[in-house]
Amino acid sequence: MEEPAGAGLCSLGRRFLRNAARSLKRRRWWYVRVGQEPEKEGVPVGHLAVYVGEAEGAACRAVVPVVYFNHPLFASLLKQAETVYGFDQPGGIRIPCRVSEFESVKSRIAAAADGLRRS
Repeated sequence: MEEPAGAGLCSLGRRFLRNAARSLKRRRWWYVRVGQEPEKEGVPVGHLAVYVGEAEGAACRAVVPVVYFNHPLFASLLKQAETVYGFDQPGGIRIPCRVSEFESVKSRIAAAADGLRRS
C-alpha cells in the first residue's frame, strides 16, 4: 500500500515535535532568531528552532512558529532537508538553504497570514 504524498514529512514533523518536547523538558535551551540578540527567555510557546545553512558547521538557529510547518512553502524546505539529510539527521531539523532564502520564505508566509487576518 502506497503512502499518501507528504506522509513522510508529517511523520518527521510529529517525531521531531515529540523529541523536541522531551529535550526541552530535560535541558534549558536558548535560541536566537537570525539577526537578533539573545533574549533572556527560552523558545516561545508555539515555536520551534531550526538550523539554517548550506555549509556544514555554518548553520544559524532560527525560531519559527509551529504553524509554519503546515505551510506549503515551509514544507518544500522540509522536503529539501529530507532529500539532503534523510529522516535520521542528528539533533534538530537542519534546512539546507541560504539564510536569505529562508528569511524570504518566512516573510512570504507571514505576509500571507497577515492578508488572511485582514480579510
